[in-house]
Amino acid sequence: MKYRLLCIDMDGTLLDDNKNIAKKTVDAIRKASRMGIKIALVTGRMPDASDPAVKILQVPCILACNAGTYILENGQCISEENLSLETMQSIYQVTEKYGVPLWIFRRREWFVTKIDAYVKTETELVHCQPEVVSVEELSARWAEEKAGPNKVLAGAAPEVIKKIQAQIRAERKEVDAACSAESYLEIFPKGMDKGKALGIICRKLGIKKEETIAFGDEELDIPMIEAAGTGVAMGNAIEALKAKADFVTKTNNEAGIAVALEYYLER
Repeated sequence: MKYRLLCIDMDGTLLDDNKNIAKKTVDAIRKASRMGIKIALVTGRMPDASDPAVKILQVPCILACNAGTYILENGQCISEENLSLETMQSIYQVTEKYGVPLWIFRRREWFVTKIDAYVKTETELVHCQPEVVSVEELSARWAEEKAGPNKVLAGAAPEVIKKIQAQIRAERKEVDAACSAESYLEIFPKGMDKGKALGIICRKLGIKKEETIAFGDEELDIPMIEAAGTGVAMGNAIEALKAKADFVTKTNNEAGIAVALEYYLER
């Protein structure tokens, strides 16, 4: 099989637990790029939080950010999906009931309804600072601009996240809600997941899905693993994703991407 596109999740996949990229992984991705294979980082992160990885890799990367709802090629938007303002407000009512701030993402912007320990941790990890906003005021501003968020997110203890996810899945049929980690629930337009993002990139580049390899570790990555020609689960992936994958590689702390690329590209 001649592969033409690598779709790579970031946290828990490309990045190790210290948020670094193993040298073996960098070398393997650079080698794939030199072979003419396109590289796409398909991530829940916003673009500004993804750019440092691109600088480390030093290869051209397509960025499918905000859970795949905002896709950039050469810095230009090639696809964007949005939640309605009414949906954003309704989800806020759910998270507010549990005392959990709502994180709101639109393009390169990050807003939160208040600062808590989860927001502080994320700020330190991604080196980006959110703007604290009122959902009502933000909705009024975006209504004038005819704009909306790409996705919203709740960060809380896993048992709280499970309750929020169950309520949103029961009440909001216009959205999908999947975890990018056990403490982070990502909520985005129905049907616009990482698998659809992979399909959009393939159509833009004229690549067949069977010519793609995708790497992931969490629930949010499952549609991408299913959509790809070859789906690779990291050794640290959740069992539900491993069950869907064609290959289970080493963990994110063991340069698992490099191991899988050696297996698939050098045989």
